[in-house]
Amino acid sequence: MPVPQSDVGRRAYNDDRAHVFHSWSAQAELDPIVMESAHGSYIVDADNKEYIDFSSQLVYTNIGHQHPKVVQAIKEQADQLCTIAPAYANDKRSEAARLITSHLPDHLNKVLFTNGGADAVEHAIRLARLHTGRYKVLSRFRGYHGATQIAMNISGDNRRWRNDYGTSGAVHFFGPFLYRSQFHATTEEEECQRALEYLDNLIAFEGPELFAAFIMESIPGTAGIMPPPPGYWQGVREICDKYGIVMICDEVMAGFGRTGNWFAFEEFGAKPDLVTFAKGVNSGYVPLGGVAISDEIAADFDHTPYPGGLTYSGHVLATTAAVATINAMDEEGMVENARRLGEDVFGPALRDLAAKHHSIGDIRGLGCFWAVELVKDQETREPLGAYGTTAPEVKELVAECRENGLVVFQNMNRIHICPALNIPDDVARQGLEILDKALTTLDQKVAIQ
Repeated sequence: MPVPQSDVGRRAYNDDRAHVFHSWSAQAELDPIVMESAHGSYIVDADNKEYIDFSSQLVYTNIGHQHPKVVQAIKEQADQLCTIAPAYANDKRSEAARLITSHLPDHLNKVLFTNGGADAVEHAIRLARLHTGRYKVLSRFRGYHGATQIAMNISGDNRRWRNDYGTSGAVHFFGPFLYRSQFHATTEEEECQRALEYLDNLIAFEGPELFAAFIMESIPGTAGIMPPPPGYWQGVREICDKYGIVMICDEVMAGFGRTGNWFAFEEFGAKPDLVTFAKGVNSGYVPLGGVAISDEIAADFDHTPYPGGLTYSGHVLATTAAVATINAMDEEGMVENARRLGEDVFGPALRDLAAKHHSIGDIRGLGCFWAVELVKDQETREPLGAYGTTAPEVKELVAECRENGLVVFQNMNRIHICPALNIPDDVARQGLEILDKALTTLDQKVAIQ
């Protein structure tokens, strides 16, 4: 990207390059766009160019950018009380917890607030270990749970490799993913059955009495948006009950309406003991995460102190944003709209793109949560780029989209379509047209290879 032309943009760019250390990046190879404002489903750069945001940033601006109800609530709260320590009660913190649990199953009534998703996962695992008196944790390959130490080690993607010293008690397993089945399955039913049999056998050989927790994203997000087959979560619940293992649904990315459900696990009939969340709980307007805790586990700490906490747990401005976000989602029917968008706009359009472009191997998702898998060959399903890498052709596709005013979420050989839940239909279709043109360019490059 060219350096911004505006004085403010140019200064921001130069200061960034001189002083900001970016996550997940080779620092000298970065060339970030300077963003200065946003509204609805658009972000705006320092030279006033608008981009349709199909990424929801890192899949968290579920209600879009600068929602007036949430911005106003934050302003009013800042005038009254900016912060108060976790030991005190506060009306916004209490109301945020009440609203969150009101959308969860009846047995989940307590919330431990954190600063984000990774520390929510850390505390969920701590709760499971204290509850069971065990240590090991089951987590899937093609999964991601955060960048703190335990969360990183239980993650099942390549970012774990250089951080993993084998001390976290993590035991990784292959979850169901029919398109790239590890179980030689040909149907969703076979994939489900074989994945569950494999999981049960793995536990048996690793020591059932050693496992504290099973954790999986209800729908794995960054690793590929892979909805599990019908029956899988129910089977996991049976296995967890059989061995006394705490079941954790990670809803950090998929929660708060993203899939057309308040929580993605609802789609599959899962019954978790703990639920981790962040991102969409307040659309990232102020950092916030948390763990919803079952009554049984919460009761362990009725008269025994929980050995953990955070300075900013339930931060007033963050929970104010959560209250305003959840209320806006309810009042404006955003969760229902996300389901409609998936069924009427994104699902049909992406299936049409898959039929049209030979560089697409698979599309999958629901609501406003979709993956487009890019391949060299549809028959062999060879991905466009080896695991853990991004092929130059994929980078060029992303750049073409951006040049034409569309920002997408990209990971390895996939493009993820994750817009705001209230994106207007015409804006959604405009973004899909931009993607269509970029895929046409990609088809030509793939055909030449």
